[in-house]
Amino acid sequence: MVTMWDRITLGAALLLSLVAVPPGQAAPPGVPAAAEWRSLFDGKALGAWKQSGYGGAGDTEVADGVIRIPMGVDLSGITWTAEFPKEGYEVELEARRVEGNDFFCGLTFPVGADPCSFIVGGWGGAIVGLSSIDGADAANNETTLVRAFKTGRWYTVKVRVTQERIECFLDGERVVDQPRAGHTISIRDSVEPSRPLGVATYATTAELRNLRWRPVGGPEPR
Repeated sequence: MVTMWDRITLGAALLLSLVAVPPGQAAPPGVPAAAEWRSLFDGKALGAWKQSGYGGAGDTEVADGVIRIPMGVDLSGITWTAEFPKEGYEVELEARRVEGNDFFCGLTFPVGADPCSFIVGGWGGAIVGLSSIDGADAANNETTLVRAFKTGRWYTVKVRVTQERIECFLDGERVVDQPRAGHTISIRDSVEPSRPLGVATYATTAELRNLRWRPVGGPEPR
């Protein structure tokens, strides 16, 4: 005999099966804004992350649930080597500056066929924005913001990519809302080793934790 509880359980299982989108595939339009998060870091080892190969960078370390990216001559960083979607996703992490005075999170991410980078704390420590929009970098386009960042403080960084736009968040606040239509999305040549998904720093030691992603079906509600 099938009870009402059985019907509810079966319905919930069906919904989860519809929401679960394999890495490398775009989320379908019906995927809700709050699909389940999927970890990109187990807190113990780099896993599918590798050192990006920037010249002059030290060895990346994992300890106490944290990835430590050491200061390089200029750029240092890690790059994701497994599959990852190009559309319809959010990626989130916590980052902090440990030493140095420039960007402690340069998050490069896929936008369809082309990557882009969300820079947090660049150009001497305070610039936030996307590199690049219509050929202009994070210090010179409409996404440019100036924010103060404290050394040693954790900041939650999130990027949301849908077919319509790129949205970026700091500690839950939307700081970038960039339409895609009619714009050229790209990265600076210097961060090519970070593509398609990676985190870089510039002359700065940084730590990362709680890296994760989830599929989404559209822009976050206003």
